Amino acid sequence: MPHRYFTSEISGDTALLTGADAHHLGKVMRARIGEQVILCDGSGFDYDGVITAIEPDQVQFSVANKRPCTAEPKAKVTVFAGYPKQDKLELILQKSVELGAERIVPFFSRFCVVTPKKEDQKNQRYARIAAEAAKQCGRGILPEVELPLNISQLPGRFSEFDAILFFYEKGGRPLRQCVPAEGGRIALITGAEGGFSEEEAQALIDAGAIPVGLGPRILRCETAPIAALAAVMTLTGDLE
Repeated sequence: MPHRYFTSEISGDTALLTGADAHHLGKVMRARIGEQVILCDGSGFDYDGVITAIEPDQVQFSVANKRPCTAEPKAKVTVFAGYPKQDKLELILQKSVELGAERIVPFFSRFCVVTPKKEDQKNQRYARIAAEAAKQCGRGILPEVELPLNISQLPGRFSEFDAILFFYEKGGRPLRQCVPAEGGRIALITGAEGGFSEEEAQALIDAGAIPVGLGPRILRCETAPIAALAAVMTLTGDLE
């Protein structure tokens, strides 16, 4: 299978790859003139790219056969995940991208074990993890990893979505009754290790979030967003 690279420098029947990806293709993979790769423009379209020139800091291509990427789901899902400890967020990011999330937004809440620290630096690493996962699984976009929010800021984002699903440890409505069959823009909210305070939960519900459950078992904070996203993608037909 041809290797896959993202570039915004596609114009007409030519394209350019620069930076770390160009180094990887030209030096690490030892690409040769005439070899074929898949190029992605980051907006959901793939191209067949044939290498026409290799320079120390860039690789040039001729491109053809623009087509929609078949890996993008019809549901545009944003995962709001309570900020976990250690490296659990990296797992959430990677698997959320593989399952089709459009955006991942960590947030801090009352019972989070960790506190904000050097989040700008961490976000750069998280963006790289998301990008590598997108390449590996054949995505047509580079899912965004936002800087963390405070839970009090979440209701201000709710107008962006057709459905806001709040996965609450105390349960709620059956998930299959709450997921729009046609997809649309869906928000998933899951908690950190300590869960949600009653006040936080009520504020989310009052703002329009629908409390739903994930079965009779209590899932770990790194399991819940992955399970929730997989369930939503199944209900919208994306995993068939």
